[in-house]
Amino acid sequence: MSTPCIIVDNEQDWKPYFPVERLISSADYLSGKSGKAEQSSMLINLCHSYKYLSPGYYVSLLAESQGLKVIPSVETISALQHKSLYALSSDELDEVLQKSLRRRASEAKAPKPKKKLHLPPGISEPQPALKDNEVQLAICFGQTLFEGLKDFARQLFETFPCPILVVQLIKEGNLWSVETIKPGSIRRLVSEEQDLFANSLDQFYRKIWRKPRSRKKSRYEMAILHNPEEALPPSSLRSLKTFIRIAKDLDIDAELVTKQAYSRIAEYDALFIRETTSVNNHTYRFSRKAEMEGLVVVDDPSSILRCTNKVYLAQLLQRHGIPTPETRIIHRDNFRVEDFPDVDNKPVVLKIPDGSFSRGVVCARSSKELKDYAARFFETSALLLTQEFMPTEYDWRIGIFDNRPIFACKYYMVKGHWQIVKHESNGKFRESTSEAFPIRAVPPAILKAAVKTAKLIGDGFYGLDVKDGPRGPAVIEINDNPNLEVGVEDQYYGEDLHYKFFEEFVRRIENLRRGLE
Repeated sequence: MSTPCIIVDNEQDWKPYFPVERLISSADYLSGKSGKAEQSSMLINLCHSYKYLSPGYYVSLLAESQGLKVIPSVETISALQHKSLYALSSDELDEVLQKSLRRRASEAKAPKPKKKLHLPPGISEPQPALKDNEVQLAICFGQTLFEGLKDFARQLFETFPCPILVVQLIKEGNLWSVETIKPGSIRRLVSEEQDLFANSLDQFYRKIWRKPRSRKKSRYEMAILHNPEEALPPSSLRSLKTFIRIAKDLDIDAELVTKQAYSRIAEYDALFIRETTSVNNHTYRFSRKAEMEGLVVVDDPSSILRCTNKVYLAQLLQRHGIPTPETRIIHRDNFRVEDFPDVDNKPVVLKIPDGSFSRGVVCARSSKELKDYAARFFETSALLLTQEFMPTEYDWRIGIFDNRPIFACKYYMVKGHWQIVKHESNGKFRESTSEAFPIRAVPPAILKAAVKTAKLIGDGFYGLDVKDGPRGPAVIEINDNPNLEVGVEDQYYGEDLHYKFFEEFVRRIENLRRGLE
């Protein structure tokens, strides 16, 4: 693999570091005066600024237009220039941030500087900022001088691949949060940070840029995003291994990846998300980035947006005349228990908008329960849904991909409970049993309601929960990330189900490639 080019505004910016083979000024690169860039397939853009229409911005834009890998990408630059774009991404880092900073706050002094390097004229040498309620740190290729924040730094770099990041953390009460994330400049690195930069660049170069890619043996490559720690994943590890084997038979090299693979998702042809999705975590960002990079994506970002919010779905189904249990949207500012006078005799199901796997769903069997549940749920959501209670022995689950039903199951309720999953107070849960059927055995009205509903969302992979109620079919939920388990959903069709599923991936990849030719 060719040596990457390093782009700087002025070659004097590189004076504190060892000489490199391919160092180019931004002016030479943008004017096409240097032939060194043509010999590389990748670029490290270390310009002083990446502001819109600046030389640094144009370096990344030109590199991408030439088909080169570049860090930072234009997408990363754009995200870092708008706090509203990176605030969503930074939320998921809260847990590791709080833990890291509690440990770091116990230290009374900043990290000791390492050996000194020559600084360019005019550059001062302040110590890293550390106050009672404020921390500023430099992150170089995912590494930082702050010992307690290494995990945080690595994860932030995976989210925003930029050579140097300057992060401002603030403390309000007992909680730390990300105030700003900005691209940094090699011109502003102090002595110990220059050491950090040199070492981290060397490690990044060896681990990422120098690592030879294995020769591609399959037509297509697929990333299967999963979370090994998830208690109720949509597909178990056993099922994921089956998917990998079947994909291989179709000439797809499928690889299990976790959220740490965000920065390299463009290396694949397809992304299959097998982790519970949410707009508020990395699964949505993965889906959005993969779609922007031209991958075939299941679940696509539009489906995640539409399916993970029950308020949106309730209004969508009502507008299109889809049969559902009687549903109401309530707001915490105008909710009154008195508006549900029959709740003591007619239970009410209460739902938070973005619950999954029966979480955030309760059944209020009295006015007191309704008041208590609503008060608890309103602490995290301004809107809630109430739904008519329709007890049944089972729900139909119709799996639909590309607007066609591919499997049908009956999910039975947990014994003595009204849901297919019962969450216990100790954090454990009990799941129901299920039974698979051929598509032809599904009552036509159930199948019709499921297919019609799925078309309102898109052409992705959906799981439609439909009750066979006294008034006919009633659509309960649309899942954008439905279960696909060996021995459950494939009880009737066996591995034929999985082969058909991955054949659709192949069809979409080939159609996408033909469209680009």
